[in-house]
Amino acid sequence: MTAPTPTKAAPAVPASRPAATAARQGGRDGRGDGGSDGRRPVLLAVQNLWKIYARHHRRIDVRDPEAVARAESQGAVVAVRDATLRVRRGEIFVVMGLSGSGKSTLVRCLLRLVEPTAGRILVDGEDVTAMDARQLTAFRRHKVAMVFQHYGLLPHRTVLENVAFGLRLRGEPRRVQLERARAALARVGLEKWADRHPAALSGGMRQRVGIARALARDADLLLMDEPFSGLDPLIRRELQDELLRLQAELHKTIVFITHDLQEALRLGDRLAIMRAGRIVQVGRPREIIQHPADDYVRRFVRDVREAAALAGGTLRAAALEPVGAEGGSGLVP
Repeated sequence: MTAPTPTKAAPAVPASRPAATAARQGGRDGRGDGGSDGRRPVLLAVQNLWKIYARHHRRIDVRDPEAVARAESQGAVVAVRDATLRVRRGEIFVVMGLSGSGKSTLVRCLLRLVEPTAGRILVDGEDVTAMDARQLTAFRRHKVAMVFQHYGLLPHRTVLENVAFGLRLRGEPRRVQLERARAALARVGLEKWADRHPAALSGGMRQRVGIARALARDADLLLMDEPFSGLDPLIRRELQDELLRLQAELHKTIVFITHDLQEALRLGDRLAIMRAGRIVQVGRPREIIQHPADDYVRRFVRDVREAAALAGGTLRAAALEPVGAEGGSGLVP
């Protein structure tokens, strides 16, 4: 995989987040990691996670670098390589990287839609990697919700039924299903479309239904796998605004996957940048812009630094001000 080249014109500087969100996160807008969110409890902890696709599902000792290298030479693909990160309650944690960097495999491992090769995944202290089938089903129904890139809506069910579907699987009473589904649709502005079918909706509206379905379940952890990447720029911007508005109200814990740096900077309280299955840097947007860990990250952020310096926009301080004692390289999750 080759790193992105900085030959394109500098992109527009991302707009600042809504005041409510800025106030909520505290540290990002001027206080760094010394802010209040550094004291929030950790909801998600990923410890030394590996996912290797090997022929015949052969077991590979990931503690032996030579064994891993030998497996790769024989055609194995290391999709996630020794990934470690922590996500605090109430933050939007963005995982970004180019196609093939391992970010979507990582988020699917969190649900065990993809089985990890090694490592641990802890959600609110529970070890997801140690769960049996019954425990895993309960975890997926109660603790976590996911929004997919391609909506995942059931075409033969109405919008309301789609939003209520997770609650139905959970065994909630019908009255509770409908009440929560209607409330979730109202949050995303689609209550008038409750009785329509997905085919009658635009792409942006379908994605709002996907978000409403996740909100209706009121799960502790919300996973979003490139949910806006298939939409046109204006609709994508509107849905980013919508997500930030909802986050300011609900304070969910969100892991958001994207390949778009502008989107990552706009949404993320903290970012993790992946390359070839490895997390190469974790930090606040300001830290990553000021102190890229290597040339790969430096190429990612170069256009943003140049645009901020030229435009004097909302990221000017992020690009040019010194971090000071409270900052750091962002290499430690």
